[in-house]
Amino acid sequence: MKKKIFNKISIILLCLLCLNTVIPIAAVKKTTDEGYPSEIYTACLEEGMNVDAKSALLIEPISGTVLYEKNPDEKFAPASVTKIMTMLLAMEAVDSGKIALDDKIICSENAKKMGGSTMLLDIGEVRTVEEILKGIAIASGNDAAVAMAEFLAGSTDEFVKVMNERAKELGMTNTNFKNCNGLPEEGHVTTARDISIMSLELLKHPTILKYSGTYMETISEGRKSPIELVNHNKLVRFFDGCDGLKTGFTQEAKYCISATAVRNNVRMLAVIMGAPTYKVRNRDASMLMNYGFSKYEGKKLFNKDDDVETVYLGKSNDRFFIAKAKDDLIIVTLKGSDGEPINKIILDEMKDSYTEGEVVGRCEVYLDDQKVGEVELYCDRDVEKGYVGEDPDLYSKYCDIELEHVEKFYDKTFEDSALQENAKLYIDYLKAAKEATKYYVVDYNTYTVQWNETYAKRTVLIKRFVDEYGLKVNKKHKDTLDGMMVDASAAQ
Repeated sequence: MKKKIFNKISIILLCLLCLNTVIPIAAVKKTTDEGYPSEIYTACLEEGMNVDAKSALLIEPISGTVLYEKNPDEKFAPASVTKIMTMLLAMEAVDSGKIALDDKIICSENAKKMGGSTMLLDIGEVRTVEEILKGIAIASGNDAAVAMAEFLAGSTDEFVKVMNERAKELGMTNTNFKNCNGLPEEGHVTTARDISIMSLELLKHPTILKYSGTYMETISEGRKSPIELVNHNKLVRFFDGCDGLKTGFTQEAKYCISATAVRNNVRMLAVIMGAPTYKVRNRDASMLMNYGFSKYEGKKLFNKDDDVETVYLGKSNDRFFIAKAKDDLIIVTLKGSDGEPINKIILDEMKDSYTEGEVVGRCEVYLDDQKVGEVELYCDRDVEKGYVGEDPDLYSKYCDIELEHVEKFYDKTFEDSALQENAKLYIDYLKAAKEATKYYVVDYNTYTVQWNETYAKRTVLIKRFVDEYGLKVNKKHKDTLDGMMVDASAAQ
């Protein structure tokens, strides 16, 4: 009898254990309007991982591959993980030039009275944007979040509107913000997947990692007693490579985190919601990221400022610029993946001139027909497309126009024999110049030599025919010849 009871208990315990064990799943390819995250690979279906938190998600940020998920779309209170959106809006304002890190923020009474975690701001205290960002990222200061919200939008109510608008733009379909710091409020909810979306967006502003990856910081300027900031994210100190992003806790939300770490050029992002203790939260996040690091490897294809592509303006090969990598280009692939990465250069619409440092397009990298990385490209110099002589098709048309009109008036207009001789020479030149365009593709040097040898003569003759001798042409052709004179002058 006892044996039967023991067997039944064992079966029940085994079933409960299975219910709490989640297997890494194949990624479902989902793409927002902005094209991210675009899943590339499917994680290997191997060992199970016992995640005790109510909801969890593991993602590889470069490709957007989801390696693991547990209730990723179930809504929960996010506590201070809310501040990821507050930091995102602040960093977007900084990187767009709307505000600067050394801009001054004055702490209001509203900010001072915030409960919960705080960076101990006083009413009327003046701190820089950077210091307030540190207060949010390191100390999880509710007062700092309110001070930033009021600085950016004028009031917390207006800022919350901006938060929800940005969430909608990012495709965070299960999120509703009620405040900027995550203090308990009915209807203030999000999901693990939505947290991953805004976290990935924040990672596009790497400056934030200087703050979220700092364990301790002291702010003392202008204060009798320094502000001692200690990071609520203990993984920053104890988990190799961890540099963010944000923790959270309330009685309703329990323990939450959006954790990120980088090792050997591979970054992982783990989201945990509703863990019963902070130890379970940190264990679950660490376990997920270690799993990701065990599956992926990073390969650097370009360093920042490396030459990527030579771009020619028009058909000539003497007007060009070098497209350089704006940042390091690292691709992340499953360990053991075969195949060589293929670069695809995508340039913005071609223009007649570029300036040094101007972003001109991007380099996308594909492996097995899947996109695995990209980097923006910039121009390395000031460069302009050349004059009309560098476009053989256009130049040939100009020659036709001039020939038509010079030949038409050759016998009728010019009484001066010397001028007739010049006109004859010019007609011969035009015919030769038109013939020279044929060499453009097969022998560019021949074309260039013929152009340079006759260019000065051409300029003088146009001037004599159009200006001094009033060549009788209609306005359309007159404008064309005048335009050529401008080209000629510019070229000299």
